[in-house]
Amino acid sequence: MTATRSPAVCICGLLATMTFAGCGNDKAEPAGTVESTAESTTETPSNAASMDITSEVFGKTQDGDPINRYLLHSSDLMSVGLTDYGAIVTSVSVPDRDGNLANVTLGFDTLDEYRENSPYFGAICGRYANRIAGGKFKISETEYTLSVNNPPNHLHGGINGFHKAYWRPTLIWDKDAVLIEFIYFSPDGEEGYPGNLRTHVTYTLNGNNELQIDYEATATGDKATPLNLTNHCYWNLAGEGDILDHQLTLYCDKYLPVDEVQIPTGELKSVDGTPMDFTNLQTIGARIADVPGGYDHCYVVTGADGTLKPVARLVEPTSGRVLEVLSTEPGLQLYTGNFLDGSKSSGGHDKHAALCLESQHFPDSPNHPEFPNTVLQPGDVYTQTTVYRFSVDK
Repeated sequence: MTATRSPAVCICGLLATMTFAGCGNDKAEPAGTVESTAESTTETPSNAASMDITSEVFGKTQDGDPINRYLLHSSDLMSVGLTDYGAIVTSVSVPDRDGNLANVTLGFDTLDEYRENSPYFGAICGRYANRIAGGKFKISETEYTLSVNNPPNHLHGGINGFHKAYWRPTLIWDKDAVLIEFIYFSPDGEEGYPGNLRTHVTYTLNGNNELQIDYEATATGDKATPLNLTNHCYWNLAGEGDILDHQLTLYCDKYLPVDEVQIPTGELKSVDGTPMDFTNLQTIGARIADVPGGYDHCYVVTGADGTLKPVARLVEPTSGRVLEVLSTEPGLQLYTGNFLDGSKSSGGHDKHAALCLESQHFPDSPNHPEFPNTVLQPGDVYTQTTVYRFSVDK
C-alpha cells in the first residue's frame, strides 16, 4: 500500500541535524538497524535565521530516561509543541486577524496526564487508526486477534498503541523550515499485530504557517500487517469555548454510514440532502442535533488518487482564523469531541470543545475487501502526507 508523497516543503540547503539519544523504544529494534549518536541539546545553528527549535525535559520514562518536549518556531509567530512520547502535538499557537496568539489544539500540561488519559490529544495513532470490528481480521487464511480497548472493537492501535510509545527524535534546521523526525519500531505481536514495522513521522513547520506531517513505514519482517496512520489533533480555532460556531467545508461527497458500535456498514453513501453534507460551507452546530451522538464519521475524499489534495477548510469567524487541510489519503474522519465531558481525563474540556479532522484510510478496512487496501506487504513502504495550513480571513 503506497501513497504518493507531495511535500509542500523541499528539504534542501540542510543546515543542521541533531539526534536525541537517551531512551530507546519500549520494544527495541534489532541491533544495527537504528543508530543514535548525539546527546540532547537545545543549541540552534547560528544561520537558522528566524526558524528555531528549543526543548525542555517534559518527564521521564519508567526507567528514568528523559522525555523531551520541543517547540518549533516559525518566522510568522506560529509555534508547534511536540513530544517524543507518542510523537504528540502538544500545542499549536497561531495569530488571529489582529495578531493575537492562541493555542488552537487541545493537550495536557504534564507527561503523566498523557500517560493516564486516552482522548488521543495530538497523538499519532497506529498501527491502525480508527476501529477494527471485534478486534479481529484475516490476512490470507490466518486470523489475528487484537486488544479490545473500545468494546467490542479495537481502536487506534490498542491499549499501548503508537500514542503511548517513545519515538526517537532527530531535529533538523533547514533554511526555510524546522523539522523533527520521529522513529518508532513496533515488533511482531505488539497489540496483536503481525510482523515487524518501522515507522518514521516527520513534522515540518515552515515560514508560510504550514505544519506538514510526512509518514513512512516499512514492514521489515516476513509478515504482512494492516496499517492506517493518522494524527489526532483536536482543533478549536477560537482557542476557547466550543466549536459549534466554527464553519466547515469538506471536499467529500460521500461518507461511510456506521452501525451502533461505529463500524462501517460497507456502504459509501452520498451526503446530498443529509446533515452530513459539508460540500458547501456549513456551521458545525447547525445540524449536529440531527446526527445521533454527533459527528464521528469517515468521509470519502472526492477524487482521491494518492496525490496531495485539499480535503477540508475550517473557519472561526470571530478570530478570523482559518485552517485548511490537504492530504494524500482517501478518507477524513470528522469527530466533534462528543465524548469530552469536562473531567480530568478530558483535560477539563467539555463536550464539543474541539473537533478532529483525521486524514486516513477507511475504518475496519481489513474486514472490508471493497475498501481501499490497508495491508502492507513485507518489504513494501507506506507513505502519507497531510498539511495543516493556517491563515486569517480579514
